[in-house]
Amino acid sequence: MDLSNMSSADLRNLQEQVKRELKQRESQDLAKAREQILAIAQSVGVPLKDLVGAGGGTRAKTGSVAPRYRNPADPTQLWTGRGRQPKWVKEWVDAGKDIAGLKV
Repeated sequence: MDLSNMSSADLRNLQEQVKRELKQRESQDLAKAREQILAIAQSVGVPLKDLVGAGGGTRAKTGSVAPRYRNPADPTQLWTGRGRQPKWVKEWVDAGKDIAGLKV
């Protein structure tokens, strides 16, 4: 197939056809893989849930984290120590002060 002789409309149409075909093949490949995994698990007598694990590969949910730092100028401003530092923490550290001075 010579793509250089095709019009832009024909190329876009071909692109859409390729996308659809790829989606279809990916879903077929996934279904085949699931069937093979299930067949292997059954042949050795292992329940599928034991192979996957109790969580099914999902991340465990965590609760909220207690704040570890408090702004001395405004005690309502708290920070857990995770993620990006709030402006008041950054200003504290930039002033040359130790972050341990903000510990709750």
